[in-house]
Amino acid sequence: MPARINIPPVTRVLLIALLLQSVLSAAVRYRQWSANSEIVVEWLTLVPQLSLFYPWTFVTTTLVENNIFTLGIAGLTIFQGGRYLERAWSSREFAKFLLVTSLVPNILSFLVLVMMFTLTRNERWTLTTVSGTIPLQISFLVAFSQLVPAHTVTLFRGIVSLRVPRIPLIHLGVVTVLSLTPILSVAHVLLATFGLLTSWTYLRFYKTVFPDLDSSQPTSMRGDASETFAFAEFFPGPVKPAVAALSDQVFNVLVAMKVCTPFSAAEVSAAHGGGFIQRGAPGGVRAEAERRRALALKALDQRLHAATGTTGPRSQSQPPSHTSGPTVSTQPQPTQTAMTSQPAALLGETNYVPDQDHMEKHSS
Repeated sequence: MPARINIPPVTRVLLIALLLQSVLSAAVRYRQWSANSEIVVEWLTLVPQLSLFYPWTFVTTTLVENNIFTLGIAGLTIFQGGRYLERAWSSREFAKFLLVTSLVPNILSFLVLVMMFTLTRNERWTLTTVSGTIPLQISFLVAFSQLVPAHTVTLFRGIVSLRVPRIPLIHLGVVTVLSLTPILSVAHVLLATFGLLTSWTYLRFYKTVFPDLDSSQPTSMRGDASETFAFAEFFPGPVKPAVAALSDQVFNVLVAMKVCTPFSAAEVSAAHGGGFIQRGAPGGVRAEAERRRALALKALDQRLHAATGTTGPRSQSQPPSHTSGPTVSTQPQPTQTAMTSQPAALLGETNYVPDQDHMEKHSS
């Protein structure tokens, strides 16, 4: 039987919605196609001049692709990136991230197109379709930049080597170039730009930070104050100082407008001292608890080996014993004391009941 692909629930819903909505949009456009007009589906995709009576399009338009090329890239991006981030953050946090990084860029792109129409009186701006997974794609790259900032991607057998925080800007540049072709439009450049800014702002200042199990910090802290996730880290070294100075000024304005809140001393200390973990591996806090429990059980197993005097498997040079081993009454008293007292002293309230075969092995 073929291996079953395990897809988390939110990622599965995204893939299904992407496929169904893209096929539905293609069917409507194919049925109404004519050589003299451009077909738009105003009740499914966001068209500033036509979709005002369909407010749900601010959300649904993100999962509509208009050609097979962009649909394939979108499906691959959601399948790979969605699975990783949902397992790293939990389904609830991943769903919140998706809602923010799709809704906000769509609204901002809508406002920019309306403003351009106001300035130029050219209806082409308000008839531009705002759709596609571009904001999700660049948001996933920003999230990877936070989770694995030191990771390097090597392409073409080492000819090209890029750190992960450099990839979002490259993605933005590729989208800008493709907007000059019929594949993408100017709306996609707006979506990519606002997707980058929105995802970084949310992860930097608003997303809940998961505490380390050994940390006494409160669980209500948010954002990521680490220097490796500063906005200037997305840019090459020569322009970092200028970007950092500009971003500091913008941040001060946002603080004055009460949009952002400065990081507290505890948050900065946690970011630099590792008091909080960005759950970069699937499983998060629950997986961390399981890992620590496994380490504790391993330590208990080693103590049991030391207490019974068996530090490894039976030597092959010794002939096998034909007896079933000494009974409980013939066991040395110190061994019984060690076996009954050490686990409680080691794990506190944790109860560890070894399997019968495992106990027989130690007894022998």
